[in-house]
Amino acid sequence: MRGLLHVVAFLSVIALAFWAYQENYHTQDALSEVRQLHREIGEAHARLNVLGAEWAYLNRPDRLRDLADLNFDRLGLLPLSPEAFGRVDDVAYPLRPLGIITDPIDVSSDAATDEEAL
Repeated sequence: MRGLLHVVAFLSVIALAFWAYQENYHTQDALSEVRQLHREIGEAHARLNVLGAEWAYLNRPDRLRDLADLNFDRLGLLPLSPEAFGRVDDVAYPLRPLGIITDPIDVSSDAATDEEAL
């Protein structure tokens, strides 16, 4: 009985050592994947910063003004002025058509009964 207990304990230690060995390699793989992801995120941030700087460079007001002047024949772009905008009162909103009245209410008879009740 005692020998069986020693064999079971020895096999348990071997099984736990194998499990710990496997977990160690899984952890190392996960850590290397995390490092790779961090590296990719850093590269993406660097690309975003470069793209932001390029966008700011391309959208300089003086450059856009020069481009509008160069392409005035094709585009006809003019500088914005307050006169270019309309007023809200000038907008013609479409009228919604009235629906079909299916259950009319006689307002004049209701008003007469209310006055009589007073």
